[in-house]
Amino acid sequence: MADSHPAASNPDRPTTLALLKEYTRNESLIKHGLAVEACMRAYARKLDPANEEKWAVTGLIHDFDYDQFPTPDEHPYVGEKILEDRGYPADVRRAIMSHAEYTGVKRETPMEKALFACDELAGFLTACALVKPTKSIFEVEAPSVIKKMKDKAFARSVNRDDIRNGAAELGVELADHVTFCIQAMQGAADELGLKGTG
Repeated sequence: MADSHPAASNPDRPTTLALLKEYTRNESLIKHGLAVEACMRAYARKLDPANEEKWAVTGLIHDFDYDQFPTPDEHPYVGEKILEDRGYPADVRRAIMSHAEYTGVKRETPMEKALFACDELAGFLTACALVKPTKSIFEVEAPSVIKKMKDKAFARSVNRDDIRNGAAELGVELADHVTFCIQAMQGAADELGLKGTG
């Protein structure tokens, strides 16, 4: 089977986006991949510019198996195997394995730490934008995001500890991390459907 797919030793965005959509029907999950991609691309420009595409693709594809294989027994293990078959490089696959705490894969590289730091936060920022009357990421600001993190009833599926620990592992202040990711998502607002109605 693997031979029918070109090796993606340097995976490109069109191939990766097609793979995401092949396995993911849920529009919100596709947009989550796009949001994490935007944050990862921005962090790559800051931390590892030579590997911007690799970081972006890792963010885009990190949850591609979740729609069909959502249990901890399956995700991200099934996805990792599919990515291996499709020729995705080991460091991309390892980063994806490390973003789920329960895999036991320790986060060591900046790319691995950034993926973990951006994953839950991107979901939370999307939720913060969608409760605005305009549904716009341009109306989301770090102080209100951090305040909303204390409201356990809001976006309850988002793990606040992962957001805090992710920023700490990455070595950035939480407020700076939130602001940075808001700005990254603003840059992709059209594709995320978060440009707003205003």
